[in-house]
Amino acid sequence: MNDQIELRHLRYFLAVAETLHFSKAARRLGMAQPPLSQQIKRLEQMLGHALFERTTRGVKLTAAGHLLARRARSTMEKVDEDFAQVRRLGRGEEGTLTVGFSGSVMFTELPAAIRSFRRRYPKVELRLRELVTSAQIAALLNGQIDLAFLRDGDPTEGIRITTLLKEKYVAVLPEAHPLAGRKTLGVKALEGEPFIMFARRMGPLAYDRTIACCERSGFRPNIVQDAPQWLTLVRLVAAGLGVTLAPACVARVAMPGAVYREVKDACRTSIDLGVKAGAESVLARNFIEIANQHLGG
Repeated sequence: MNDQIELRHLRYFLAVAETLHFSKAARRLGMAQPPLSQQIKRLEQMLGHALFERTTRGVKLTAAGHLLARRARSTMEKVDEDFAQVRRLGRGEEGTLTVGFSGSVMFTELPAAIRSFRRRYPKVELRLRELVTSAQIAALLNGQIDLAFLRDGDPTEGIRITTLLKEKYVAVLPEAHPLAGRKTLGVKALEGEPFIMFARRMGPLAYDRTIACCERSGFRPNIVQDAPQWLTLVRLVAAGLGVTLAPACVARVAMPGAVYREVKDACRTSIDLGVKAGAESVLARNFIEIANQHLGG
């Protein structure tokens, strides 16, 4: 015979302790009275002490019963909260999610997606890390981030990459540049201009797509300077050090001395979602669902 006290014994006991009536307690528990009475007697035998004084007028708690009632309530409340937390974790409503992003992605609707996620899942600790595309790929592989929002994500073994959005390019020009007077221009118009770009090591595919866009127009850009982030790059353009091609979302950055002009060519850059293969959690799936609503295009 099993002599271990189980959670059901405490539930049975508390039902009787709170009603001081076996029939009422049995109805609350959805069981017949005789089995309930047997379970309470069994609990008393296992403890070696009476928990109730039984009289013809009803039952009342003994001193031992009063103590157990206080402790059992605390125990059951803790167990119920633990179970509730497990369920929240299982649904992705609690926990920690680390999301990486390329700087230019913050000029899209990603901030709105972050806001929506925080509102829907306020108990999730959302950690954000700005990293260039190549660093995000490495961080996914070593488990430092759970999701990556990449600018032109490079195909990588062990990483599942999905395109969320394709963007046109814009030309970024010094305000006094002769081409700044145009509303739109072709990439060919930038031939011979000094270019400012990111170093290829920061995002090989993004670099290669920009180069390919120029080569399709018959020239290879003359790169005179690289820069670590878009704000720096646009600032250098504003200073008159060169021109560049940027994702259309970068035009949201207002920088005195720099202007943005629509590019008519069919070249495109992409925002891609990266997840380590086989490591997508419920938390990550919840964030991806919201991100798709905001960025899916």
